[in-house]
Amino acid sequence: MNNMITKLKENQIFVFGSNLAGRHAGGAAKQAHKDFGAEWGISRGRTGQSYAFPTLDKEMNQLPIEELKNEVKYLYEYCEGNKDQTFLLTKVGCGIAQIRESVMKSLFTNPPKNLVLPEDWKN
Repeated sequence: MNNMITKLKENQIFVFGSNLAGRHAGGAAKQAHKDFGAEWGISRGRTGQSYAFPTLDKEMNQLPIEELKNEVKYLYEYCEGNKDQTFLLTKVGCGIAQIRESVMKSLFTNPPKNLVLPEDWKN
């Protein structure tokens, strides 16, 4: 089943996994850059109709779990501050970053109402 996001409504934001160099060259990051206005060099937060969620450092190494937990906190705070928008979370960290999906899924507990998790990440 293909759950790839190909179009966004005006109030929807595409949340993709990024790296701290802001190079959106592959996976969902490439799609965010190509289709949803993610700017090259922006590694974290809102960019275009996207939100960059860092999972890799500038050298393309996995971020430590504590940093990933902080990124979840920042995303949740941003969602709470922008309740008029709906944030569509991709399976951040599970592609190029090669973080186990079970690990990433476990970080997204009690999401804000306007953050839509991947279908199989919902509890």
